[in-house]
Amino acid sequence: MTTEDGATGCEVIAFAHRGARSQAPENTIEAFLLALELGATGLESDVWLTADGVAVLDHDGQVGPRRMPIGTLEHRDLPGAIPTLGDLYAACGTDFELSLDLKDHRAIAEVVAVAETHGAVERLWVVHELVDVLAEWRHRWPGLRLVHTTSVGAMVEGPSEHASKLGEVGVEAVNLRSDEWSPELVALFHSRGRLCFAWDAQDSETMHALLQMGVDALYSDHVGELVRAVAAGP
Repeated sequence: MTTEDGATGCEVIAFAHRGARSQAPENTIEAFLLALELGATGLESDVWLTADGVAVLDHDGQVGPRRMPIGTLEHRDLPGAIPTLGDLYAACGTDFELSLDLKDHRAIAEVVAVAETHGAVERLWVVHELVDVLAEWRHRWPGLRLVHTTSVGAMVEGPSEHASKLGEVGVEAVNLRSDEWSPELVALFHSRGRLCFAWDAQDSETMHALLQMGVDALYSDHVGELVRAVAAGP
């Protein structure tokens, strides 16, 4: 897939949502390794920054019976099952696309630094819900691949203007829930040179419908089914 501004990637990325979470504890090294073993071409997780500046992978950013925010704790105080971004690269290598939803936007510098250390920036997709934040990151790190996660209802100016705005600030992709995509919407974003990512694709019927629309990436908990759907094509 290629956008008007030259961004390229896999033909269709099969992102394992929080790893192979239907078969292993989510956001663990075990789940990430299993997802790759099953054939996923991409991994997905959420990123938080600890009080001592370590980027870690967890969904809701709270730990323990008292639900303590990860941002208030040092890395050494977190449960051992929560991996750092460095742990992910050390265990899984870099031969895959990596989609990271930055729940704590302060983590961006550490995320980029770790990816650079492992030579993995070119396959890193950084996801955020605010276009203005993504625009700031584009200015600071021109080589990042940026993804705006949103909904059609949140595009107050309409999808056409939104697609144009993403192009103006250099955001490569838009990420919508799978049931919000339509052939017309995919064609619209592609006509503006933006990639189309679909999350929550959880069954083969949905996956095949999205592939027929021409989406560029799918996120699913069910990795085996996802890999088979992508391999079969539209």
